[in-house]
Amino acid sequence: MSNCLFCKIVNGEALGDIVFESDSVLAFNDINPVAPHHVLIIPKKHISTLNDIDEKDFNVMGKIHLIANKIASERGIAESGFRTVFNCNKDAGQAVFHIHMHLVGGRKLNWPPG
Repeated sequence: MSNCLFCKIVNGEALGDIVFESDSVLAFNDINPVAPHHVLIIPKKHISTLNDIDEKDFNVMGKIHLIANKIASERGIAESGFRTVFNCNKDAGQAVFHIHMHLVGGRKLNWPPG
């Protein structure tokens, strides 16, 4: 997608504070963090929303979860706790239409979220 901000980060056309990269997944710090640790983890392949994933995306979606665990452990928040969130479409708060997992931690998180 030529106008997708996250695709531009993947392609090196826009800056991102990258914390992890593999052949299929990219993770970078959120520019508007809601906690001391707020990382976005995305597939490099453009997928607009969770409604658009299918069986061929099974492996990359699993990798996203494994990478979240790895980053949480590296940042020392795995034991105290962290939250992972996917927003799907506007009413759920999705602002960039390239699926992304929010990894949030480093402070007490309330429930329910907004």
